[in-house]
Amino acid sequence: MFFKARRRVDVRHERDGTSRELIRHSYYRCEFATVAVTHSLFALEHVLAERLAAKEPIHVLIERASDAGLFTAGFAAELDRSRQLRDKLIQGSESSAAIHPLRAVATVRAVFDAVSLLLRPPSTTEATAADVGGAQPDGGLARLWEDHLHALFPHGFRGVDFDGVDLVLLDADVAGLVQRELKGGLDDSAIAYLRGLIADLDKILPLINEEYCASYFTRLRTMAQVAAAPYLPPAT
Repeated sequence: MFFKARRRVDVRHERDGTSRELIRHSYYRCEFATVAVTHSLFALEHVLAERLAAKEPIHVLIERASDAGLFTAGFAAELDRSRQLRDKLIQGSESSAAIHPLRAVATVRAVFDAVSLLLRPPSTTEATAADVGGAQPDGGLARLWEDHLHALFPHGFRGVDFDGVDLVLLDADVAGLVQRELKGGLDDSAIAYLRGLIADLDKILPLINEEYCASYFTRLRTMAQVAAAPYLPPAT
């Protein structure tokens, strides 16, 4: 049993790492964003099949997982929208540029939140399933996130780093953690990582001398701070 669980976790981390790299490269070639979403669904399908002990199409597995209370109906609907995008790509009714990189971040994060939930022991999965995809996001953070989704990444800054900080990866990592916060909250490791990203933003902002790029990453820092605010220790 231990080795079976270990193998599932290894598969999840392998898929997660590949999808993350695909998203990173999607800032250079936009079609990689759709590939990242498609690739992440392989992990979801694999884990769902093992958890439910069933070999059925992924949309049936998602529905069955929702019926079993493994995650909410709303979260299941979000996952199924990702599945439909993959199917449209396979059928040729959508192009490989069907999804913006930032939306890919949100979608891939949702898929791997589901995978993480499915890999938990049954005793904790039922207790936390209602929290995933069911939390009401803070209005301020949700508004910042929506604005960020519509903002174009600064032209000419793909592949650029300041003081060792890759701007594309910084943008994608902050976006992924903000989406997790909106979906139900951050665990201790994610909070620590987000604080590190804020420190990176503080480091690179004084080095950016282009107006739009500076404003883009200033807004990103504001969004990161709002996401981290609930986890700051109370003032004394």
